[in-house]
Amino acid sequence: MSAPIDPITVEVIGSALQSIVEEMGEALVRASYSTNIKERRDCSTALFDRHGNTLCQAEHIPMHLGSFLGVIPAILKRFDAADIAPGDIFMANDAYAGGATHLPDIVLAEPVYVEGRLIAWAVNTAHHSDFADRGHEHIYQEGLRIPPVRLYRKGVLNSDLQEMFLLNCQVPRERLSDLRAQMSAGRLCVQRMNDLCRRYGVDLVLAAGDALQDYAERKMRAAIAGIPDGTYSFEDVFDSNQRPGRMTFGVAITVAGEGMVLDFDAPPQVRGGLNLIYTSLLAACYYTVKAVLDPTILPNAGLARPLTVRAPAGSILNCEHPAAVDGRIAAAQRVCDIVYGALARALPGKVMAAGNGCCTGAIFNGTDAEGNIWVYLETIGGGGGARPTADGLSGIHVSLTNTSNLPVEALELEYPLTLLRYELVEGSAGAGRFRGGMGIRRVYRAEAACRFTVEGSRVSSRPWGLEGGLAGEGTHLDFGDGRTDFSGAVDLAPGQIVSIETPGGGGFGDPKTRAPEAVRRDLAEGRIGPRVAADVYGAAPEELAEECRRP
Repeated sequence: MSAPIDPITVEVIGSALQSIVEEMGEALVRASYSTNIKERRDCSTALFDRHGNTLCQAEHIPMHLGSFLGVIPAILKRFDAADIAPGDIFMANDAYAGGATHLPDIVLAEPVYVEGRLIAWAVNTAHHSDFADRGHEHIYQEGLRIPPVRLYRKGVLNSDLQEMFLLNCQVPRERLSDLRAQMSAGRLCVQRMNDLCRRYGVDLVLAAGDALQDYAERKMRAAIAGIPDGTYSFEDVFDSNQRPGRMTFGVAITVAGEGMVLDFDAPPQVRGGLNLIYTSLLAACYYTVKAVLDPTILPNAGLARPLTVRAPAGSILNCEHPAAVDGRIAAAQRVCDIVYGALARALPGKVMAAGNGCCTGAIFNGTDAEGNIWVYLETIGGGGGARPTADGLSGIHVSLTNTSNLPVEALELEYPLTLLRYELVEGSAGAGRFRGGMGIRRVYRAEAACRFTVEGSRVSSRPWGLEGGLAGEGTHLDFGDGRTDFSGAVDLAPGQIVSIETPGGGGFGDPKTRAPEAVRRDLAEGRIGPRVAADVYGAAPEELAEECRRP
């Protein structure tokens, strides 16, 4: 357009674009079949401009941005733009050839044509709870790899491709229904974008999209400019039940004017599903920097322009083919922790302590009486880090994950499992002037023979506190028979019990400075015990006696 677009029109069209991706997400959830999507909402939706830049993303799973960043460039690299037509739907999940980040997240992308012009891409991804009980030495063990392929061509289904995909799935009925839900969500987005362009005109909508990205860039640059120039470093350990020992992740954040460089130091990639491809690292960095500096910055490609992210090629944080990536979320969460830690040194008193720092995954799979395979996936939250002016939140997902829990009723209706306990863990929160959030305990009983796998972190490490705050407790597993090791898969017999406790968040500030009424309240609510109240918080004996006498 020759004349600049006014900011009110930009805001109106920007709100319309955001409402489109939010509606797309709700349509996906409501139309899906599997519990992981319809109940736990492990899915995301987004709009990209015609060049493959992020226009907006629904408030679902920040980690899924990593699956979006590479998919449109991968499609345009594989297919001639002149051969792409209205009604085409592309499907991909491969981390190296498909623009995604791990194989369970299947991405569908549909071009949006208005008046014969390609103006945008409707993109969504959903975590398909399949490919269970696999190896993770390299990506070939982790499931079916899908480069960008055309599932629909001009509105016509490629049934041969769909049948090949379903044959390689353990729960094909769920996969088919969830794919159809994803396809319907994309079609809804195309329809809404056409409606928007009919109202405002294609050129105005395109100009607004460009202006929104420029606005996000300006806000990010202004936020960075508020940090004193310098280099701020932080290290943390990374541990996982998928491999023995610990690794050290480090970051040096250099601020110069309106620009920021994040330089990561990490060990070489491993033979285990813990590795991050580069777009996963970008998603972790973009989310964390935005969350700390200015949460109101629009989640589009503009916010990334002032940021430079570097990590050694072939490392666990920037892996190369054929490294396994299935459990990449664990390492990505630690990336968030160390970026938070570095920014806490740049902005003291403005950053929260470490949250639970993991995404504890419990996977059960088995065969029902009719011989059909079932797979149940749950990612369990934990404690959030204490904030500079408030306690951390309890029983939540932190940073890159944002799924819901599976309600007990749905769990026990769909699968041969019983949930015996679902509660917050006393004493799991890191102490401080403001304490961290509490971790979660879930105790399952198998009602039929099945196989159980857990993927966890913060096993031997703890979520750190800030400004004198203490660390939260880590991950604990108990099979009810004295075993606490949770490396590898375990066969559960009917009646066998498994208990999972997730980490609490770190505390903020000296615990001795916590308000006495807050200590008494924590004691009364069962968040801490009398010994912690006395030894850590310095509660007087008469206060403890009074609290213990209360009904």
